[in-house]
Amino acid sequence: MMIFRYLIVALMLINTVACGHKGVYTKGYFSGQSGQGQSDDNKVSRPAVKRLRNVHIVKKGETLYSLAWQYGHDYREVARWNNIPVPYTIYPEQKLRVRKPEATNDVAHKNHAKHSVTPSSNKPAPQQKFPGKLKWNWPTKGKVITTFSNSDPGRKGIDISGKSGQAIRATAAGYVVYSGSGLRGYGKLIILKHNETFFSAYAHNRHLLVKEGQKVKEKEQIADMGNTGADRVKLHFEIRRDGTPVNPLYYLPKQ
Repeated sequence: MMIFRYLIVALMLINTVACGHKGVYTKGYFSGQSGQGQSDDNKVSRPAVKRLRNVHIVKKGETLYSLAWQYGHDYREVARWNNIPVPYTIYPEQKLRVRKPEATNDVAHKNHAKHSVTPSSNKPAPQQKFPGKLKWNWPTKGKVITTFSNSDPGRKGIDISGKSGQAIRATAAGYVVYSGSGLRGYGKLIILKHNETFFSAYAHNRHLLVKEGQKVKEKEQIADMGNTGADRVKLHFEIRRDGTPVNPLYYLPKQ
């Protein structure tokens, strides 16, 4: 009889331990994988993450021109995808499509005239006057240490070596459409619009000497060479035609 009682007590203890460990999760909890001993009742329920694909949320200081440059598009295309009229004013926290929509009426954000926040600067105004023919000039003196490559995303332009504080000049006459440090990987950057087709960019500067909306002449100093956002003192220089990077050496005069 005593042996029978001991067996009953032992069975009760085993059942209690088993119930107490039911549903215990082990390896895989943080990765969302089921571990040994994890029951269907105790599996972690994770809400689906909704990602904003092909959409950019505008930050303070960004312009339509800088966004188009960042994503490698013609600024007019980005404006058309988002129903943004001239003079292409955008606003902080605004959601903009930065990829070509599947349908012509598929727009990431309907832009309205009334906004409660200060718009990002998108000067110059529509009354721009450009020279009939561009005259290209070297933006600074120095050795070309990195050349252009269509296949390498890190070589959308050329790198020119030099000394800190060395003058950076406008390669051609135009308007400043971006002057700031909001584009990752470019440091202190200036983007010039030379006409409806051509833009040029000057990156990693130490000081920026011109402001958005300002008109500049060819060879006018616009910045001092530096190493902001770079591992050495240099100028990263790009030319884009209709939003597409092109080899600057095809346009600059031979040295």
